[in-house]
Amino acid sequence: MDETNIVEFAGREVSLDPLTELLRTGAQALIQAAVQTELAELMDRFAHLKTPDGRAGVVRNGSHPAREIQTGVGPVTVEIPKIRSKTGKPVSFRSALVPPYVRKTKTLQAAIPWLYLKGISTGEMGTALKGLLGANATGFSAKTVARLKAEWAAEYRAWRTADLSQDEWVYIWADGIHSGLRGEDHKLCALVVIGVNTRGQKQFLAIEDGTRESTQSWREVLIGLRERGLNTPKLAIGDGALGFWAALEETYPGTPQQRCWVHKTGNVLNCFPKSTQPKAKTMLHDIWRAETRKSAEQAFDLFVKTFEDKYPKATASLQKDRTELLAFYDFPAIFATIRHRTKRSKGCLARDGMLHMIFKLGQCAEQNWRKLRGFNHLADVIQGVNFKDGIKQTQTETAAA
Repeated sequence: MDETNIVEFAGREVSLDPLTELLRTGAQALIQAAVQTELAELMDRFAHLKTPDGRAGVVRNGSHPAREIQTGVGPVTVEIPKIRSKTGKPVSFRSALVPPYVRKTKTLQAAIPWLYLKGISTGEMGTALKGLLGANATGFSAKTVARLKAEWAAEYRAWRTADLSQDEWVYIWADGIHSGLRGEDHKLCALVVIGVNTRGQKQFLAIEDGTRESTQSWREVLIGLRERGLNTPKLAIGDGALGFWAALEETYPGTPQQRCWVHKTGNVLNCFPKSTQPKAKTMLHDIWRAETRKSAEQAFDLFVKTFEDKYPKATASLQKDRTELLAFYDFPAIFATIRHRTKRSKGCLARDGMLHMIFKLGQCAEQNWRKLRGFNHLADVIQGVNFKDGIKQTQTETAAA
């Protein structure tokens, strides 16, 4: 019996959505116009080439056979022009928008690792994508998907050994993505490190597997980053997992620590009944939203005084990381914590497959990340300039303090 967790819907063979058809037609026209613009620019670049009798040396020469590209609005047919050189000097046209052999858009390729993490197997991928895009979605056989997985594995192996010494890394964020996979004795998770360089660009630096979030697993990740050329960061941000912080002290001793307020807020609120959580959440927000460290300290003390008698576990959880929770006041005011969405990932993946899929999704996410606001202040952080309540201090102010 063929078991599948894909539900097929009847009536997808014929598109009943005129808006989708309109979008598809518009997409085709836009792509074709963009390709013609690329061709015109190339022809202008070679307009000076002439034949001995004075005619154009580079001319149009028909088009390649039309091909379909799978997009988020279904298949779109495109024709790529051909050119011919009459001068003996080889000239060819390759569209940057539609490179040779491309059969699917990058956003659609991102759907494949996402579906894997949701539990769709190789053999079911084509059916799943047809359910999303309609019956005309083709080219996603098990063999094709297996080839893509092999390419992603090769990309991941090259990426995880890339040199990091070409950039100065100011901040790093660390977190663990827990999966439903098990090793021989322990649950596995992906250990993720994101860095910010002096230009304010955010990039994944490491995606490795580990046993829970143990010190040894994080130690291996950080040693690997150090060997690849990662400098000592000016600030490390993460949740309260003790394994990372112990490994950081060993690998990059003295690195300032900032606890993640998103994780801490969730942990503290778990100690309250639901009826009290809204009030507690507002008071927690009053701490990290305070304009100055002094105001934050006052809000911190108020929270403790308000709840320590009735909810001692909540206040103890907050107090034990007090210094680390307020470390960001010694850095530029534009500093903000990236909120990681590390939902539990379950599915049919093997251990390496999980890392490859997370790697590909991470690459897609990086393309949409914006630079850190006010990144021009990061050079000051590298040079050791002091900040108070997020504001750059002059030499006079620093001496007075």
